[in-house]
Amino acid sequence: MLLAKRKLKLETERLTLRPPTHSDFRSWTTLRRDSADFLIPWEPSWAVDHLTRKSFTNRVYWAQRSISGGTALPLFLIRRDDEALIGAITLDNIRRGPSQSGTLGYWTGESFARQGYMREAIQSVVHHAFTRLDLSRIEAACLPENQASRGLLEKCGFKYEGVAQSYLQIDGRWRTHVLYASLRSDRRGKTGAG
Repeated sequence: MLLAKRKLKLETERLTLRPPTHSDFRSWTTLRRDSADFLIPWEPSWAVDHLTRKSFTNRVYWAQRSISGGTALPLFLIRRDDEALIGAITLDNIRRGPSQSGTLGYWTGESFARQGYMREAIQSVVHHAFTRLDLSRIEAACLPENQASRGLLEKCGFKYEGVAQSYLQIDGRWRTHVLYASLRSDRRGKTGAG
């Protein structure tokens, strides 16, 4: 079971990962706006109201409901040195039962990219998913040409699994993605059930 929203906090060497709050609006909007050219080629098309307070408020409420319901773990990356919001990571589509899996997505502001922050965040979320949420498989997908994201996933122990045709709409078009997964080491093979 997931922890209550107010208590959920993951710590890495340089970051605090925590759910978004209403007070993050200005930091989030500024970071997204300043990094738009960097982010848009890799993301679903932004809605017309993407950077509005109403849209952000809906995002915060969705995060609260998702955490409470155990369906997702949306977290903001806060740099501890200066409390700067530098990006976000979400473990979404959490599936229980035989699957015990989830899907990882993430983004970082352009000025914070390639500094190892997201590697810390991914490793922390995967560890939390395997040890606290009892998941056994974390999946991730990215565009084939996104070498930075592919390299990041591989450095975090994710293994390439294949290609999904027309997997997600990115920047306004259906795009093929490459698929990666990280498996909990004690979940490879026989389950002990049955």
